[in-house]
Amino acid sequence: GSRVLDIGSGSGYLTHVLANLVVNPSSTSEADGQVIGVDHIPELVELAQTNMRKSKDGSNFLDSGRVKFITADGRLGWKEGAPYDAIHVGAAAHHLHPVLIEQLRAPGRMFIPVEAEDDEASFGLGGGQYIWVVDKSGDGSVRKEKVFQVSYVPLTDRPGR
Repeated sequence: GSRVLDIGSGSGYLTHVLANLVVNPSSTSEADGQVIGVDHIPELVELAQTNMRKSKDGSNFLDSGRVKFITADGRLGWKEGAPYDAIHVGAAAHHLHPVLIEQLRAPGRMFIPVEAEDDEASFGLGGGQYIWVVDKSGDGSVRKEKVFQVSYVPLTDRPGR
């Protein structure tokens, strides 16, 4: 029954996994869980939809609206579907975007790779990115924890053509 935002949904693989975790496949109501995948590259959004339709459950998720793929700037989240119980960001942000924290339900949790501050050592792994876990408590207070170093592609806008 949870609402999840998957930013940088790419091929749709993780979006489908998340849907299997939070959506009842026999239900036809968005109230029984929804996952929204956001990517800024239209071709990846089309690929994700094609990949999702390769399974019966995936087709049902799309047809019922319990999974949606949106072409948009993931740095802005997807306000139309907020608030979210969980937000996953699959690309490294330059900073923790406050708009994403605003779209997180209280209580809720976000996982986001973030570039390290300039004065932090990178240990040779892709410029010092770290996964941050951001928890919003029921009272709206926010706790942020840097948990481990990673190397992700950057969270950006659509490349120019």
